[in-house]
Amino acid sequence: MLRRELGVGCGLCIGAGVAVQGRVNGALGERLQDGIAAAVVSFGSGLLVLGVAFALSGRLRAGVRAVWRAVARGGLRWWQLLGGLCGALFVACQGLTVAAIGVTAFTVAVVAGQLTSSLVVDRLGLGPGGRTPVTVLRVTGAALALAAVGISAAGGSGAGHSASAAGDLLGAIPPAALIAFPALAGIGLAWQQAMNGQIGVVGGPYSATLVNFATGVAGLLVVESVVLARIGWPAEFPSEPWLYLGGVIGVVFIALAAAVVRWIGVLLLGLTSVAGQLLAAVVLDLALPTGSGLSAATLAGCVLTLVAVAVAARRPRAIRVPRQRGADNDVRW
Repeated sequence: MLRRELGVGCGLCIGAGVAVQGRVNGALGERLQDGIAAAVVSFGSGLLVLGVAFALSGRLRAGVRAVWRAVARGGLRWWQLLGGLCGALFVACQGLTVAAIGVTAFTVAVVAGQLTSSLVVDRLGLGPGGRTPVTVLRVTGAALALAAVGISAAGGSGAGHSASAAGDLLGAIPPAALIAFPALAGIGLAWQQAMNGQIGVVGGPYSATLVNFATGVAGLLVVESVVLARIGWPAEFPSEPWLYLGGVIGVVFIALAAAVVRWIGVLLLGLTSVAGQLLAAVVLDLALPTGSGLSAATLAGCVLTLVAVAVAARRPRAIRVPRQRGADNDVRW
């Protein structure tokens, strides 16, 4: 029970890290006028930090060797190493579709895909925690969280804009069809958490994080090569050091997610991280306001998301079964 409570707390911290990273990467993308380039910088700096850590630590390198041995022996499949591509897909979709469909539609599509996929991933036992049944409480929690994100997103302007000059790459596709891209990215996020958890069981959370960042960088470089062919290199890179902290933040929360997903499952990790994102967004908007600022709808969405986490985290009641007469008069559970 203690692990479950600790996992819920870690999930909230993971969501807060995602919110802070998003604010940092968003500011970098605005300065570069290329949101995908900002994601490449973020993933690349995280991979660099991990590379230094693994070079200095024999224990970390032993974890990577354990992962490769597991792949060679069939304990891990090669496709389980590709979770980082889902993170790359997410940031690529953000840069390519937000300008066309708006922030509200993008957010709701991602969360809908993530929560739906989390139920399936848990039910199939793709995560390290094994199979988790689809219960009324878990479905209710997912539905409440989706409603909460919709309420919060409705409190914003709803007019999408993107710092990325890549926003018109999919301009030939109708906006109604573009919404399938962030929904697919949301589905991939749940699968990414499950795969990172599987790698973490074999080689530890930081080995999972290294694999995640390596595959993510590879995927983002492919997308950015298309963008650069259209718009060229950014004119200059900003000098403020804090704009380059997104990768370090990502290393921390991805490693933490790989460790705790085995304790609470993919769905509950997704729910708690969504709650953490909303709560951190409120704090950031109060401390460092941007855009239209806070709204009553955003605050209502935060409260409803916390209710969703509480509902999904509840365990089903045990059924009281009376003993046979003549045995004793106690009631067992």
